[in-house]
Amino acid sequence: MRTIDLRSDTVTLPTREMMDAIAGARLGDDVSRDDPTVNALQEKAARMFGTEDSLLVTSGTQGNLVSVMAHCRQGDEIILEADAHLYYYEAGNIAAVAGVIPRLVKGDHGVFTGQQVCDAYRGDDIHFPPSRMVEIENTHNRSGGTCWTPAQVAEVARAAHDLGMKVHVDGARIFNAAIALDVDVRAYARHVDSIQFCLSKGLACPMGSMVVGDGEFIETCRRKRKMIGGGMRQAGIMAAPGIVALDSMVARLEEDHDNAAHLARELTRTKGLKIDLSTVQTNIVVVDVTATGKTSEEFIAEAGKKGLAISDLGPRTVRLVTHHGISREDVDRAVSIVEEIAMSCSGGQCSI
Repeated sequence: MRTIDLRSDTVTLPTREMMDAIAGARLGDDVSRDDPTVNALQEKAARMFGTEDSLLVTSGTQGNLVSVMAHCRQGDEIILEADAHLYYYEAGNIAAVAGVIPRLVKGDHGVFTGQQVCDAYRGDDIHFPPSRMVEIENTHNRSGGTCWTPAQVAEVARAAHDLGMKVHVDGARIFNAAIALDVDVRAYARHVDSIQFCLSKGLACPMGSMVVGDGEFIETCRRKRKMIGGGMRQAGIMAAPGIVALDSMVARLEEDHDNAAHLARELTRTKGLKIDLSTVQTNIVVVDVTATGKTSEEFIAEAGKKGLAISDLGPRTVRLVTHHGISREDVDRAVSIVEEIAMSCSGGQCSI
């Protein structure tokens, strides 16, 4: 039995075209800046976002970290949303490696305001760490893949810049936001100082992320990347599928969004499941299973036995993510499996 894997869009497999591009990639030493395939990818990413330059990094976590290290000094403070991936899922690296302190604000489905930035700003008081950077996550993972609009980004960026702070976007899934809102990614980039985006999620590359920004910032990121062991040699084998992805995988994200919306609508009809449909804006569906009487761990285990892999977002919340390689038929089968588990439970008593 084939398992339908909806744990994350990180489980995507590279396309045949990507594999062919890897095999045929022209290679060099990227530390010496003479890998032509890496250079071509970096030039393409910069053009797409309308920035001066870009940098290939191994992962979104590395991209966010080098961006923080480039924008901040040890002892500085970052203002970011309370459930941000940078705070929640990146192994505490901003504190442990960059020596930077998080200051959390609570957003509405991951989105906060310019006024919240002003309220959180520390000023010049010697007792406090200097507020140096604001971080935005778009789309916001723990809120269910919700989108910041360019106007919302612009408002927060204006407040931050007026206070002398830099603005970084963890745009791991920023192309999902752009497709969902029918905007160009330049509409985000023009307001902020840097963006990190993943090649290895919805764009289906085997690995890699990009950081975009102005030339001086990217040069600093390159040095920080080297400092933390991210200097790469024949990295064209990683860059080649990235070029394919930017050429051919962005527009198809709409299919993932349609599948997620269909999945969510179908599951809302099932007793015991709770879904906030307003958060199903891209390719992530968050389901509260509290009323089934099962924990998320138990629910995930039952799904796994039936051929469906999903993940958790909390003790009573599970997450399903649509992506390349998942068809509408797969989604319908996933609905059937989740419904079967939920409907076997009544009043906290399950027959499974």
